[in-house]
Amino acid sequence: MYVALSDVKLEVVPAESAGAQPFGPVHLRYDPERGGGLGALDLATGNVVWKTPHPGCEQRPGCSPAQSAAVTAIPGIVFSGGLDGHLRAYAADTGRIVWDVDTVGPYRTVNGVPGQGGSLDGPGPIVVDGTLYVGSGYALFGGMPGNVLLAYTVDGK
Repeated sequence: MYVALSDVKLEVVPAESAGAQPFGPVHLRYDPERGGGLGALDLATGNVVWKTPHPGCEQRPGCSPAQSAAVTAIPGIVFSGGLDGHLRAYAADTGRIVWDVDTVGPYRTVNGVPGQGGSLDGPGPIVVDGTLYVGSGYALFGGMPGNVLLAYTVDGK
């Protein structure tokens, strides 16, 4: 069983603080040092098979290492997205990060609407016919806003 760890911590900050997001009458920001990681458990014994910590936020304002999106597993790979906007692929047998894409930023979209990637939260990525789909942008509770559905293929099309 593969388990992503959230353990997110929010703090109330002044509106002008780097990474602050409005939430009702206050502004919230994630603790950049708290949460995150992915682990594998042996269902027969309950023992931890491997545990991979989050690689860190690299001073991105409003970043959280929490990985609160659902995980998706395919043979040999486990995908996990996080509030930092990264989607990572982990080797299913060792937990080594084998692919990492930062989804935060502007995107040219097929319908011409300005696109922006942000935090990954809630639903996990979906794999259909060799294409990996993930929604990027989740502003609730201080996350980085966005509005894109991204598609990745092995051949880059």
